[in-house]
Amino acid sequence: MEQTQYLIDTNIVIDYLGNKLNTAGLKFMNEVIDAVPVVSVITKIEVLGFNAPDEHYNTLYNFINDSTILDLNENVVIASIEIRKQYKTKLPDAIIAATALVYELILVTRNISDFKNIDGLRLIDPHSL
Repeated sequence: MEQTQYLIDTNIVIDYLGNKLNTAGLKFMNEVIDAVPVVSVITKIEVLGFNAPDEHYNTLYNFINDSTILDLNENVVIASIEIRKQYKTKLPDAIIAATALVYELILVTRNISDFKNIDGLRLIDPHSL
């Protein structure tokens, strides 16, 4: 049986590492992380671009270093363009949504409202578990 795969949005990386999830959300994320975390290149840029103290930056860096990073490719670019045109989505969110759609991943995010109208995009908010 194939394991469900997830794309982790930036806000969940920050919430998970900052211990800001409830017990059920933390349990869920531990399972997602144990299966090798997957993030978009946008999340890598946002997380490592965060101006954090050295001890926190090292935690962020190690998380990203241990993750699978899905880079931009032509399919993600085309899907991002279509999402921007159809849903008027901000560019980073369009790339993250397109990445999830192209790779057939469930997007793990706190910002359900930013993504809920995108057809075919599956979402889960660990805060609501």
